[in-house]
Amino acid sequence: METGETLLTTRDLAQRWQVNAGSLANDRSAGRGVPYVKIGGAVRYRLRDVEVFEASCRVATLDAS
Repeated sequence: METGETLLTTRDLAQRWQVNAGSLANDRSAGRGVPYVKIGGAVRYRLRDVEVFEASCRVATLDAS
């Protein structure tokens, strides 16, 4: 990891996405979702990984007109 890199807690990410923290834990357990790091027993998400994941989830729609 880079020095000064922004790390989010599970609670931070849950608030950002407006989901239950347990949903993120389930995703980790199932091996899906955002890559994460474990430091000791603490789970952290790199902000840049979160942003890349969010961009990959973007759904483009067709213009109705």
